[in-house]
This record gives sequence, C-alpha cells and structure tokens, in this order.
Amino acid sequence: MVVDRSPAAVPEAVTDLDGSSPGGVQSVDRAITVLEILARTGGAGVSEIAEEMGVHKSTASRLLSALDARDMAQQDHERGKYQLGFGILRLASSIPGRLNVGAEARPFLRALAEKFQETVNLAVLRSNFAVNVDQAMGPSTLATSDWVGSLTPVHATSSGKMLLACLDTAERGRILKETGLPALTASTVTSRPALEKQLIAAAADGYATSYSELEIGLNAVAVPVRDHRGIAIAAVSISGPAFRFDPKKAPGLLAELKETGQLISEKMGHPRR
Repeated sequence: MVVDRSPAAVPEAVTDLDGSSPGGVQSVDRAITVLEILARTGGAGVSEIAEEMGVHKSTASRLLSALDARDMAQQDHERGKYQLGFGILRLASSIPGRLNVGAEARPFLRALAEKFQETVNLAVLRSNFAVNVDQAMGPSTLATSDWVGSLTPVHATSSGKMLLACLDTAERGRILKETGLPALTASTVTSRPALEKQLIAAAADGYATSYSELEIGLNAVAVPVRDHRGIAIAAVSISGPAFRFDPKKAPGLLAELKETGQLISEKMGHPRR
C-alpha cells in the first residue's frame, strides 16, 4: 500500500504553520488570532475571518464553532456575524485584582529615566493628594530627591494636575474645595479658573506640566495611566531642574512619555486606540 504524504494530503487543521508536521500550537495560535480579529472589528463573518487569516472557510468555521462552544465567541443569527462572547469577560474579570500598577510600571520607569537622564515618578490619587508610589532615578548627581511615599498637592504638581484632569467635575470640585489652592512658590497656580483652564488643556493634550510650582527650580510633566475601564489610575511624570529641563522643549520627550503611559496602560488592560 502506497501512502500519499504530499502536503495536499495532510489535513490543514493538524499541520504546523510551515505545513510540515502535526501539532496543536497552530490551532491555539489561530484561535487567538480569531479573537483578536473579533475584538478589533467588533464582529466578523466566517468568510471575512478566513480571508484575513488566509485559511479555508471550513477552518475558520471550525475555529469559530470551538470558540462558540466555550462562550468565547457568539453568533448574531440576524447578521450571521460572530462577536466576542461573555466567556471573555469571565476570564478578564479575574485579572484586575491581581495587577499591581507599580510592579507593571517599574521597567518602563527605569527605561525612561535612563533615556532622558532625569527622575521619573509614578503617582496615584489618595486622600486628595498625589502620592508617589515608585521612582526611577536619572543618572545625574543632581537627581537625589526620593519622592517615594511623598504626598504632594494636586494643584501644584504635574501628576496631581493630570489626575485631576481625568476626574469628573463634581469629584474634582470636591477635592479642590477640601484642599484649597495654597501658594507653595511664586509660580503656584492659586486661581481656580486658571487651574481649570490648565486642566482642560491637560485633558485635551494628554499631559500636564508644572513649572516651579511645587519647588522653585523644579519642572515636571506627567501623563495618565489607565486601567481596563479607561479610568486614570495613576500618572507617570518626569521632573528635573529648571535650568536644564523644559518638558516642552526636550526633543522627543512628550512623545516618549505618552508612549510609556500607553504601554503601562496596556499592561493594566487598557487597549491601544
């Protein structure tokens, strides 16, 4: 008996990516690809998925049927398209409680501090203050302040302003009413309308700045870190002495800082837009 071992005789569902040997890794990879397509498109039919993946419609159909059986995908029978199933939510709901923004952010903070040679901080909003929970020091000998654990006023710091900018009007008003706007330096913003103007700009631009507002001669800029719900849970800032550090003039700094905020946000479950 002669066995046909040509590629055409090997079933597509059991071959590896190179078509040379059987294995389950390819099926797992394809199933994940299907989920990614459904997440990106919001819904797709068998033919659309097959075309994008470069597989036969029967293969796409089998993958969707398997995902449907596990509630990872579900079919809209009126449109005939598939979308993500509620099983995805069941799995995803177990993740946020185990995520630690400090631990997830640490390598990104270090990389940013090394690249721009300034101090990078991660802050969260607690008890009406911006509390620094982690820090990466730049190699400069001037970067000697340890801000970890420090409670800094929200109206006079870039992180505080960024966190305020992401709050709804009522919550922001409550915090500012309780804390007031005390002057810490001659540059501290003590006018509520002036601060609100800065916060509106921060929300629109995606970053907030502070120029000698907390300490004379200290400048900083911050961006938000968001969780899987899109809520700002922290802020990443870069700070340095005013004589050498102007956030808006440092080449590539704002773009790199925003990318860092996005990368940490992705680690916390926030998708890239």
